[in-house]
Amino acid sequence: MATKKQIEYAVNELVGEEGLPFVHYLRGKKQISEFIIAEELDEEIHRTRNILYRLFEHNIVTFIRKKDRIKGWYICYWDFNEKNVPYLVEKINQDKITTLNERLIREQENQFYMCKTACARMAFEQAVEFNFKCPECGEVMQEQNNLRTIEFLKEKIKTLMTAKT
Repeated sequence: MATKKQIEYAVNELVGEEGLPFVHYLRGKKQISEFIIAEELDEEIHRTRNILYRLFEHNIVTFIRKKDRIKGWYICYWDFNEKNVPYLVEKINQDKITTLNERLIREQENQFYMCKTACARMAFEQAVEFNFKCPECGEVMQEQNNLRTIEFLKEKIKTLMTAKT
């Protein structure tokens, strides 16, 4: 069973804040019609479907389609896939750790240059191409000490590795 904090974290990261009311509404309910969801949340049906399909793309919700016997239309009935949320949280954190590790390696293996006004920051090879002049403002670029950036990245990775969101 997912915690409220895990649910909010996963939905915010994958779909955005606008998905939260839909997930909170569906939590604990089974096979709710998209029309009922739209009505209960006071949303337009097109917006409701859009958000539900975005949640579905990340396996946060599931649905079944049934044909309305009277009108002949297909109606989707939605469920919240709560058991999947802890796995999504783990995947989000792993993806962030991977990205941060790649950035950390880049920071450790390169010398960076930046102008006084900080409008451009580039690795040595790229700075050479611009003759150490900022392509934005024309100022001479200086070598940047990136030890604080490296320490920040290491700390962020450490925090994510120990996090139990």
